[in-house]
Amino acid sequence: MGKLSRSLIVVAGILSQSPCTGNLSLRPLYSDEDPRLAHLRKFFQEYDSPAYHLAGEFLLASDANSLDWRLLPAIALIESGGAKRYHRNNILGWANGRKKFKDLREGIHFVAHRLANSELYIDKDSEGVLRTYNTSEMYVRKVLALMETLGPPVIPAGDALN
Repeated sequence: MGKLSRSLIVVAGILSQSPCTGNLSLRPLYSDEDPRLAHLRKFFQEYDSPAYHLAGEFLLASDANSLDWRLLPAIALIESGGAKRYHRNNILGWANGRKKFKDLREGIHFVAHRLANSELYIDKDSEGVLRTYNTSEMYVRKVLALMETLGPPVIPAGDALN
């Protein structure tokens, strides 16, 4: 096997182990019939948010990291108006907006992975995560209120929209 072939195999192996994406490209964790997708798209539409087109990414990242599916979209709405205003592809305001991502998808998956696995956040419920993410009581209340408008943590199958 040539040196170039071995290098490509090593790089492919490293990329397949990325903590931000895992095996997401192999199998979606939600389907187009998932009622959360309709709720999330409606939520972003109501705020005239460009993040409407990222609804599936938010679900993938949340599911892959066992986060409440409403947490990341609510943070994105507070931090960037749901992708209306942001810098460095950072619609979630990670590191006070200073962290740069190659694209919006990477940012969503990076933040989801950190919120689920970082020592700062691990084993905390959504409210605990928020209180660590931003210590402002008003911030926490705003995000929790937005999460409530999205619906319950679990939406029964067949409940596309109430």
